[in-house]
Amino acid sequence: MNITKVEVGGRNIAVVTCSEVLIVDVQSALDFMATVQYETCCDRIVINKSLLSESFFDLKTRLAGEILQKFINYRVKVAIIGDFSVYSSQSLQDFIYECNNGNDIFFLSTEQQAIEKLSMLK
Repeated sequence: MNITKVEVGGRNIAVVTCSEVLIVDVQSALDFMATVQYETCCDRIVINKSLLSESFFDLKTRLAGEILQKFINYRVKVAIIGDFSVYSSQSLQDFIYECNNGNDIFFLSTEQQAIEKLSMLK
């Protein structure tokens, strides 16, 4: 796991890259969040969707809701970047839409969009 800390508009944001899946269940999400916060002191994180298990994107597993609720509970804002048009599920598209209209979880196309979005939040 490679963590880069960037500062934009006075906000510190951790950008995490990795060549393997890091988040496969709730415990691995908590471990990931703790590691990033410990190493960077950032409460805003950008990750590529490839760091998430594919089951995350199948809403029937309830994994997305359980994991994202942990981010909200621990007051960590996260932007997940990637191409989400590859998923045909209307429920997932609706879920992404609702997240993007909130204040904590975002699904965006590029790292730059993610950094800009997270830097503008209070």
